[in-house]
Amino acid sequence: MGVELTALHWIYVLFILFIICFMVMRRDTTLVCIAGIFLIAITATGSLSGSVSSIFTSFIFAITELLSTILVISIIVAMSRTLTATGINDVMISPFARFIRTPALAYWTIGILMMVISWFFWPSPAVALMGAVLLPVAIRVGLPALGVAMAMNLFGHGIALSGDFIIQAAPKLTADAAGLPVGDVISASVPLVIVMGAVTTITAFFLIKRDMKNGKLTAATGIANNSPSALQADSSNAQMLSLNQKRFFALLIPLLFAADVAAMFVLDLQGGDATALVGGTSIFILLIITLAAHRNKGLEKTTSYLIEGFQFGFRVFGPVIPIAAFFYLGDSGFTQMIGDYLPKGSHGIVNDLGIGLASVVPLSKEVGAITLTAVGVITGLDGSGFSGISLAGSIANLFAAAIGTGAATLTALGQVAAIWIGGGTLVPWALIPAAAICNVDAFELARRNLLPVTIGLVVTTIVAMFLI
Repeated sequence: MGVELTALHWIYVLFILFIICFMVMRRDTTLVCIAGIFLIAITATGSLSGSVSSIFTSFIFAITELLSTILVISIIVAMSRTLTATGINDVMISPFARFIRTPALAYWTIGILMMVISWFFWPSPAVALMGAVLLPVAIRVGLPALGVAMAMNLFGHGIALSGDFIIQAAPKLTADAAGLPVGDVISASVPLVIVMGAVTTITAFFLIKRDMKNGKLTAATGIANNSPSALQADSSNAQMLSLNQKRFFALLIPLLFAADVAAMFVLDLQGGDATALVGGTSIFILLIITLAAHRNKGLEKTTSYLIEGFQFGFRVFGPVIPIAAFFYLGDSGFTQMIGDYLPKGSHGIVNDLGIGLASVVPLSKEVGAITLTAVGVITGLDGSGFSGISLAGSIANLFAAAIGTGAATLTALGQVAAIWIGGGTLVPWALIPAAAICNVDAFELARRNLLPVTIGLVVTTIVAMFLI
């Protein structure tokens, strides 16, 4: 076999199974992850005090690894709050309203615009940025609110978030867990994101057209109540900026982010460097808009918006930290969290398991692809999409070590499956932003998304088998 599997390896496998079981039962996995870290630490060191300390050390390690991701998302959300409060988002999106003349144009225009904005702002803030402006236009040309919600949901929380090419939060998590460079995972995810996105959105479009034609999808379908949503209510803001100022900022912001993208290509910026560029630009935008809009109160409002952003960031990533801490134990994080206690000749717990598995079970790329899709689906059931992708990356590393190839593709496949399920397209409690802005029932939205997303996952898994 070439490597000795010890109690550490079996405890790690056991807790992976526990985590999957708890996710299937829709229970929180934080306690399980902490117990796993403690048990692995005490087995490795034999020291009670050292094992208790390892829990805290593992959290520090995970937060350190994730800090740039948490920070950039917090800043982007803070910036989006300023755009919503000042009405700049209305001006940014309103020119696109003139292109929406039919239900089909409404679906594709809203979807593609949502995807592009979500690459830079993340989907939940993007919903607030554009939903209130384009929803009435779409309804006026005959696309029901449920169809608008599906378009925003599938293109934003599906395509944009599963690839996450600009902010790179998702590939950072999966790449770290799989022990791969971020750029490799992003490159491998491009064909999978394209296939998944195309199959799902086209299928959803034809189902919407069919149901509109036979009367199953009408303006009243899925409507939650008759009151405006909270996000729509927020859009009626005070006139803090003149129309010319709003137009200036509405033009400046896309130009600045376009310059960021150009700089990424020209300077070959990836991972942390790309994240830092987007984050710095977002801070700059936040500052100038807040000072221009709030004038004398600009200093205090800047802090207020940042606090809102950080609250959002840590609320989203709070459940991720213990899970990521556990899965970092499977690779290079073990030595930094616990110490040099791995068996002699070990290449890390996950790599050891992969080598051991390869010597016992003849694994194929087909089995690996199906398993990673299943793991992604299961881990997405918690409604986060992000809390389980470390597990997907870790298992992808394990299978790639066993098969001998395809680490980046398997990692990307697990990431795509987890985020499409849990990031906001199927799990009802993850659908709330799009459902709220469109004033539709989240469970009805999930039911409508089920068939397109399922077909997309099947096709994408088959494509991945050929890419491994």
